[in-house]
Amino acid sequence: MKYVAIVGSISKDSINMRLAQFVAKRYSNENNEIEVLHLDKLPMYNRDDEQNMVPEVIGFKNAIKAADGVIWVTPEYNQSIPGVLKNAIDWISRVDNVINNKPSMMMGTTPGFLGTVHAQLHLRDILSALGSPVLIGNDVLIGGGHKKLTLDNNLNDESTVNWLDIVMNNFENFVNNKK
Repeated sequence: MKYVAIVGSISKDSINMRLAQFVAKRYSNENNEIEVLHLDKLPMYNRDDEQNMVPEVIGFKNAIKAADGVIWVTPEYNQSIPGVLKNAIDWISRVDNVINNKPSMMMGTTPGFLGTVHAQLHLRDILSALGSPVLIGNDVLIGGGHKKLTLDNNLNDESTVNWLDIVMNNFENFVNNKK
């Protein structure tokens, strides 16, 4: 199986990027490959450019098109998803809508307590509206992520790792059932 992880942050110190890197490292194996996609090179979406996309947009869309599933890893900005993530969604949902029928799951981390719950609720609504089946009942909401995710992209909280093991297995089954 091939998955892409899309991180809704372009910050060089993003704890959500650390989470995505941990997930890619831990769950990539002989059966699964997880590629972490970056949003920092995507231009702002403009309908005038959707028929003549720049190579960065084409590559981004092609990576999603080739994937069996998408892992969305997002911070929460003002109780919603970051603008950079919405921009990426606008690009992938226009013209050929590469997210349509593509299984998705969500996760996020924050220094605060609620672990991106509002952002994930909004993201679930957006993805559902675009036709992406979303794994539900497997919420990965990691509060205190700045203490749990190390600078070398490791997760030092055993209960969170155990939960991620369960969720990633559930996502693999979810994706297999959608084929």
